[in-house]
Amino acid sequence: MSTVVRPYGDTTGDGMVQLSFTLPLPAGKRGEGAALQLAGKMGVDPAMVVHSRAIGEQHTFYVVYGRVNHLVEPGKVVVAERDYPLLSAKEINAAIRARLRRKLVVVGACIGTDAHTVGIDAILNVKGIAGEKGLEYYRECRVVNLGAQVSVPDLVEHARTEKADAVLVSQVVTQRDAHLHNTREMSAAFREAFPAARRPLLVVGGPRFDELMAPELGVDRIFGRGTTPREVASYLVHAVHAVGAR
Repeated sequence: MSTVVRPYGDTTGDGMVQLSFTLPLPAGKRGEGAALQLAGKMGVDPAMVVHSRAIGEQHTFYVVYGRVNHLVEPGKVVVAERDYPLLSAKEINAAIRARLRRKLVVVGACIGTDAHTVGIDAILNVKGIAGEKGLEYYRECRVVNLGAQVSVPDLVEHARTEKADAVLVSQVVTQRDAHLHNTREMSAAFREAFPAARRPLLVVGGPRFDELMAPELGVDRIFGRGTTPREVASYLVHAVHAVGAR
């Protein structure tokens, strides 16, 4: 593999990229000039506005296309690699039976003011996503989906009552880093409420999380955009095995 790569637009290695953003300016030539100025400061040169659309009277959405000279070094990219095997549904059920000798209990919720349940439902509900069944489909899992806008104290209490092995939290609302604040609050509450050996696995997911931030946020795992139910189930089997049956 090449040691460096460039963005690809019209021809290999031409460095062409496309950006989209909104400026608090009315639609018109001055607004387009401001969009080009912003693109230039971002290193896009030459740049051109290929699309603009007014959003009300004082805001405009822009799409800018142009060339950058930046290089990417794939060998220096740091990501959260999957460090556990991706199992089939049959293997997951068999592993839970062998390791726990009971059902794996999973409690899921959207916490704080977050009312976006699409993500947590895709992982937990039997209908799943992208052709994969959710955790309710796995006969060796018992799933408790608390839904949206669950307070952290309520989540802790349900986890205690259900004797949860894992707590899954979805966070879509990210304004003012709400997803980070909520996650830190949750992890602190669980650590206060449970002895270390009895604390459920804490797993969070959402499109704006950095998967490398798990230690900083005090959770066991972060899943980002595009995660499938089988990935989550495989992780839970792997992680629960590490801590042993409760």
